[in-house]
Amino acid sequence: MDLNTLSLEELKKLQRDVEKAITSFEERRLLEARKKLEDYAKEIGVDLNEVASMKKTTKSVNPPKYRHPEDPALTWTGRGRKPKWIFEALDAGKDLESFAI
Repeated sequence: MDLNTLSLEELKKLQRDVEKAITSFEERRLLEARKKLEDYAKEIGVDLNEVASMKKTTKSVNPPKYRHPEDPALTWTGRGRKPKWIFEALDAGKDLESFAI
C-alpha cells in the first residue's frame, strides 16, 4: 500500500482503523495474560483477586538512636555513614553513647 497515493480522508480512516486494531490487540493480550494468571493461581490453590488486592509492605523506618546535644533536630540512626557532628564529637574525645537517645 502506497500511503502517498491516499487522500487525507483515506489516511484518517486508516489511522482510526490502526488505532482500533492496536487497542483490540492490547485488550486481547491482557485478557490472555489474565487467563494464564488465573489458571496458574488456580493450579497452586490461590485466588488471583486476593493476590491482586494484597497491600505492598512498606520499608521500615529505623528510628534515630543518637541526637546532637545542642541541636535536637540532628539525629542519626546508627546506620550508614556517621554524620559530621558525630565525627567531630568523637575526635574531641566524646563517647558515642553520650549521644544516645
